[in-house]
Amino acid sequence: MRHLVWRLWRQERPRQALAPWRRRDTSTVLVACLLVALLSSWPWLVEPSLRPGVPAPFTVRAPKAATVVDSDALEQRRSQLGPRTHVQVVDPRINRELEQRLTRQLQAIERLANTGQEQVAPLALSPEERDWLMQLSRRRLAQWKDDLRLAQRRMLGQGLIGSVAQRQLEQAAALQLEPMDQPGRGLGARVLAASLQGRTNLRIDPALSQRLIEDLLTQQGIPTIQVRKDELITRQGQPISAQSYAVLDYFGLVNRRPLVGAWLGHLCEALAACGVLLLLSRRSRPSLEPRQALLALGLLLLVQGFKLWLGSAASPLALLVPATLLLAQGLGTTAGLAWVAVASLLWPLPLAPFNDQRVLVAALVASITAVLAGRQRSRAQLLQLTLFIPLGALAAEWLLLQWAAAQAEGNGLLPIGADLPAEALLLGGLLLGVLLISPLLESFFDLLTRTRLLELADLERPLLRRLSREAPGTFEHTLMICGLAEEGGRAIQADTDLIRTGALYHDVGKLHGPQWFIENQNSDENPHDALDDPQLSAGILQAHVDEGLKLARRYRLPRPLADFIPEHQGTLKMGYFLHEARRRNPAIQESDYRYRGPIPRSRETAVLMLADGCEAALRSLPPDTSEDQARAMVRRIIDARWQDGQLSDSGLSLAELELLVRAFVRVWRRMRHRRIPYPIPARKGYSA
Repeated sequence: MRHLVWRLWRQERPRQALAPWRRRDTSTVLVACLLVALLSSWPWLVEPSLRPGVPAPFTVRAPKAATVVDSDALEQRRSQLGPRTHVQVVDPRINRELEQRLTRQLQAIERLANTGQEQVAPLALSPEERDWLMQLSRRRLAQWKDDLRLAQRRMLGQGLIGSVAQRQLEQAAALQLEPMDQPGRGLGARVLAASLQGRTNLRIDPALSQRLIEDLLTQQGIPTIQVRKDELITRQGQPISAQSYAVLDYFGLVNRRPLVGAWLGHLCEALAACGVLLLLSRRSRPSLEPRQALLALGLLLLVQGFKLWLGSAASPLALLVPATLLLAQGLGTTAGLAWVAVASLLWPLPLAPFNDQRVLVAALVASITAVLAGRQRSRAQLLQLTLFIPLGALAAEWLLLQWAAAQAEGNGLLPIGADLPAEALLLGGLLLGVLLISPLLESFFDLLTRTRLLELADLERPLLRRLSREAPGTFEHTLMICGLAEEGGRAIQADTDLIRTGALYHDVGKLHGPQWFIENQNSDENPHDALDDPQLSAGILQAHVDEGLKLARRYRLPRPLADFIPEHQGTLKMGYFLHEARRRNPAIQESDYRYRGPIPRSRETAVLMLADGCEAALRSLPPDTSEDQARAMVRRIIDARWQDGQLSDSGLSLAELELLVRAFVRVWRRMRHRRIPYPIPARKGYSA
């Protein structure tokens, strides 16, 4: 009895076949999992065993009295002194550049003095200055230029900043040229000011700046912590403060060696989490491609890198929610929820105060986003979602953190409260960015989002317009199949949007020769009769599948839609031509008159195969056919597909097949509804 129940359960709940991965793709995915695991476990490999903020693993008392440098206060004082203690020195490289700039200006002025012609000068010259230059001898002009170079060196040697006003520079240059007579002195001052305006020859010297900081700290006194013997340093379970960490480090209680055991444990934990993510994603979407798995792992790797880089300043909302929105749209709600769970569990420790509550809020908001994103049917709805999510996240995080702060002893304020509005704005901006780049990611990773499906189902798309013009019979047949398949998918709770869009493209291969298919033949002549070769006719039928796949590649249809083209025929027999071939040669091989497949590998393609098989039969039923007779006929067609092994990889159960029978009959009943007969008036003649 137990074996019978098990066999029936297996029969009622068949598993949908997984899309095969090549060995190279599998290796690439495994390498990505290893990278995620290495990055997630990195803190336990390079960071000390204890850190400020983590709960103390033991209770420690001071073994002796000591004076310990307060490294946290020292670093804070250094950061406050830093901007005021930048020591600047003259940069010789910039000096050479400014000297070359002055030389070019003097060369231009020398050409003006030699030619004596009206031409553009490096700066505006007065008539007196032009006349003075024309009258200068070559020796006096060279002496004037040397005086200017010497004056520039003296000015640069004192240091120059770029914010000095030009008038101030002219006054300083005039002082350097004081022994010189006019108008050479005034012209020289203007030339020097023009060559130095807006430029600085100073740079910060890190070594001298650090020495100045140390001198200032020595004068002010280095902050220290006075520790008495047997004084309590940390209590087990309480967070380690920065001062307690400095004392523990002084007494040598902080282990800075790699924690190999803990690192291996977290490495295996991260690998297992990545494996669970892939298993759940493939379970919910058997057609998952390696590049889509790499997208999920790549986002996880990116989030882990940002978390390690930013540390406690990392925003859980900004890191978790946008990636979840993208994955939930492209891979489904289950994959989005699995990714959120893995990314949250792999969040590196330690967590800053209140950061655990922030991670909790972010995980909750991301989970809600994953559920809602899978239901949105247009980019306008997604845009509304990106506006409401930050507001809801802001309210939830503020309430939870207020509650957490109220629970803390002696601390009723939020340390990060002022950052919450900025975090909400950052989250909204990132979500909008995801919406902007999502079309590119959909195309590159072949993601089939709900919005992309609806866009591809537009009957004004080029391929569908071509089908309606060149093969109108096939187009009408497609619309009929679309109604049947959509109702069947709705009955078994399959992806109706995918079924509808796939049904519209499943027969586009008939564009290679519409006249070879009966629905496009307007006369009684059939080209197959003139061909009179069953094998060639069977090849023509198979060609509509091959040509359909070529068109799918040319028009860049996503792979899940392209799968409808071969899978809706599976490996079915071409019954009429097989019968004709056996009439002529009984020894003919049946495999030569079957489609090359593959058989349906999803519930959606299987529904389309069954709808395609039942559509012509339902339309040919006599008007007086009862619903029971129609249901029996549909059941026979579906049972024939089942017995032929066409549905073994589809994941459809026997109960779902019965639901499909009833759904197809409901559509047939709507198609054959009766109308009230209207009297037709007698035709009236027309007078000239």
